Amino acid sequence: MRTRSFTFPVPAHLPECTAPVDAANHPNRMLRIVGPGCHDGRVTTPAPTRSGAGLVLMVLAASQFLMTLDSSVMNVSMATVAADLGTTITGIQTAITLYTLVMATLMITGGKLGSIMGRRRAMGIGMVIYAAGSFVTAIAPNLPVLLIGWSFLEGVGAALIMPAIVALVAANFPPERRAGAYGMVAAASAVAVAAGPLIGGAMTTYLSWRYVFFGEVVIAFVILATLRKLRDTPAVPSRIDYFGSVLSVVGLGMLVYGVLRSSEWGWVVPKPGSPALFGASLTVWFIGTGLLVVYGFLRWEHRLEDAMARDPGALPPLVRPSMFGNRQLSGGLSMFFAQFMIQAGVFFAIPLFLSVVLGLTALDTGVRLVPLSIALLVAAVGIPKAWPRANPRRVVRLGLLSMVVGIGFLVAGMDPDADAAVVTIPMLMMGLGLGALASQLGAVTVSAVSEDQSAEVGGLQNTATNLGASMGTALIGSVLIATLSTAALTGVAVSSTIDESLKSQLTTELAGGVPFVSDAQLESALSAAAVPQSQIDEITAINADARLQALQVAFAAAGLVAITALFFTGRIPTVPPGSPSPAEAEPAEPPRPD
Repeated sequence: MRTRSFTFPVPAHLPECTAPVDAANHPNRMLRIVGPGCHDGRVTTPAPTRSGAGLVLMVLAASQFLMTLDSSVMNVSMATVAADLGTTITGIQTAITLYTLVMATLMITGGKLGSIMGRRRAMGIGMVIYAAGSFVTAIAPNLPVLLIGWSFLEGVGAALIMPAIVALVAANFPPERRAGAYGMVAAASAVAVAAGPLIGGAMTTYLSWRYVFFGEVVIAFVILATLRKLRDTPAVPSRIDYFGSVLSVVGLGMLVYGVLRSSEWGWVVPKPGSPALFGASLTVWFIGTGLLVVYGFLRWEHRLEDAMARDPGALPPLVRPSMFGNRQLSGGLSMFFAQFMIQAGVFFAIPLFLSVVLGLTALDTGVRLVPLSIALLVAAVGIPKAWPRANPRRVVRLGLLSMVVGIGFLVAGMDPDADAAVVTIPMLMMGLGLGALASQLGAVTVSAVSEDQSAEVGGLQNTATNLGASMGTALIGSVLIATLSTAALTGVAVSSTIDESLKSQLTTELAGGVPFVSDAQLESALSAAAVPQSQIDEITAINADARLQALQVAFAAAGLVAITALFFTGRIPTVPPGSPSPAEAEPAEPPRPD
């Protein structure tokens, strides 16, 4: 029996795909429906374009901005917050650590819950929890209340909101417009990191840090009032993998906590006075155990995925490990990890140079980071608009190279005569590089899978960014303190001006690491210890040189991370999401005569 192939136009309102369809009771014919809506055997319906697309994008970008803002604000307001709450800097650092910990460990579970209850609903519930946490933080009378409001409630809310944002972009924008939308959302996050010191400095100087969190409550309610404008994808009724969720929380929690404590405990060799187990720092034990638990989590998820393949009614996995075999997805996630590792490392060191070395206020430090925000926005929004068919792999590589150049300027600019202007060009280059990556990576990761997996991808994507940021801060911080300690103690040892007794005392007391302090702070401490002025001047000069050497090495380490990331860009696709593949671009085969 012969079959005939016919090509029919597909109405614009219907999903288009190539598939054999029985033609109206004619068993000897097959209809070949051809169109761009089918990719690798998956039938997909393009997300409709709404007249309020600008409002939708503003809501999603504002949500991402909100998730990132308070951490950067808190970093520049730690001393004021500590004094206001009657606690120490260490207490506030603990709150920052726990916030990152809660958010990072719950991202995968939050992504799965978004799939089950619906992304928009998950975002709404998360926003209510986040607003409650912000309000509790704003009225916190002491550290325990701050930990409940900021570290726990805001962390839980963010774990529901951030994966939902990734999925809602995919639901509200067609593939050809997603690069620009994801670029805007990612730019909002990076701008929050850069603008946080400016906002925090202004609020701390002229009003109170509490107004930042009161403001977050207002913004959260505005977002909640506009959530109905967002198109949602249908919820997928399912069961939650509680055992897998516990494994992911414990594994990621131990991994992130170990990394965040590395500067205090030491990576492998314990620092003096820090806890140890069998002669090794707790850092290596936490990281090693965390990795083993994460491995066990992935094996468990593999087992559930295999069981579901045999029986669709079986318990679904929290995340499908088979997705990691997707080159495009794994490439996008690795680039997210590298981007946030570089970004966090540089943003850790730049404020130290501006505020400690140059003595700028928190407000002035924030002003010096404005060029980065402007360049980042221009690149993240402008690249998809100016070059909608740009090669994603090439854009990512150019972005990384731009960051390498910017970091190179920072390394060269760490000079005793340097002033605040030395960071202007590096901030512009960093902003362009980060914006270039932001314009591509979100669309690359989400387009690698079907739309029903977008929330899972959102959880994985935000887990990668949190791990990258934690690792970047810990690595660059460790490199900076190690270099500072080596340079300062070496300078003290070879000095002919400093007394031998003082040398011995400094070497003993600073064996665990030399603190990164300003000249004024150092002179004040030495004067209080009744050190002669000639030796104070010598130690201050040695410390100033050591600080610059430490910053140079720290920036160089961030540059090496960016260069290393270039070797992993081969998994990024060369065709922008939404563009037809070569197979889809071929014209339909003309009908053959009998």
